[in-house]
Amino acid sequence: MKPYYILLYYCYSHIDDPELFRESHHLFCIENNILGRIIIAKEGLNGTVSGLKKDCELYMKVLKSDERFKNIDFKIEESDIHGFQKLNVRVKQEIVHSSLSHIDPNKNTGKHLSPSEFKNFKDQEDVIILDVRSNYEHRVGKFKNALTLDIENFRDFPDKINELEQYKNKHVVTYCTGGIKCEKASAYLLEQGFENVYQLHGGIIKYGIEEDGKDFEGKCYVFDNRVTADINKVNPKVISSCYVCGDTCDRMINCADASCNLHAPVCEKCGWEMEGACSEKCKSNPDKRKYDGTGYYQSNMNGYNPYIGVRRTEKKINKSIIN
Repeated sequence: MKPYYILLYYCYSHIDDPELFRESHHLFCIENNILGRIIIAKEGLNGTVSGLKKDCELYMKVLKSDERFKNIDFKIEESDIHGFQKLNVRVKQEIVHSSLSHIDPNKNTGKHLSPSEFKNFKDQEDVIILDVRSNYEHRVGKFKNALTLDIENFRDFPDKINELEQYKNKHVVTYCTGGIKCEKASAYLLEQGFENVYQLHGGIIKYGIEEDGKDFEGKCYVFDNRVTADINKVNPKVISSCYVCGDTCDRMINCADASCNLHAPVCEKCGWEMEGACSEKCKSNPDKRKYDGTGYYQSNMNGYNPYIGVRRTEKKINKSIIN
């Protein structure tokens, strides 16, 4: 048994005052040793956090005790260490940047398929498995025979609708890391006239937990210290190659040159030889980050004090943690 949990979750549920919730939720995480990244918007929550099991269990209990978030589906993975080094709780316009802010997944979205349903459905005739993630994610891992899109960010997904028109008469099943992108991607397909649209509920992570990841080839890109996670325990396969030398490799790094920050597979040998850089140009940058063998660099985005700007009394803040 490993001592830590890494939790991946989202919930589309209206929050009247995102700033108030951010303040209280941030303080609650600090008090309970929860680290990670949490996005709060009027449309809901999106987070990946880590902590000791008892702290994560309390975290899940408190969120689920809130009527707005009672239906959160936590994807739980065990870990030997914290998945993060810092805490970052931010208010944004959307809980995932999509350019589809007009869509409310609570009103219209593709039919959810459980991991077991997806497993039995994905290989049937007239079924298209559609990966809605970014290039750097699906290049290191994707479902066997999945259709991938050439997009750098999820907000570019609507620009690819013309490429998908040929599949309007098919059964289209979208998938992503944890399910959040599929809520709007599948809804957008329905809006554009696709009739048979589904989504893998809980995404790749939940499929790996419940169905041992069969037919997921490569590794799943994740947004914590691990960078990638093993999913397939049945028939694993490496599908990516080292960005520098071309050898078979599924070890992902971020380029040590922060101005580049390319997400790419780089083998351990090239990683050390290139000092964590993806090219000689990046390697020669005197301001590049120090490579420690992981290729993961903690963001400096958490340079704020959660108490700054707090206008409410401590009593109100503590009450809003649950209410």
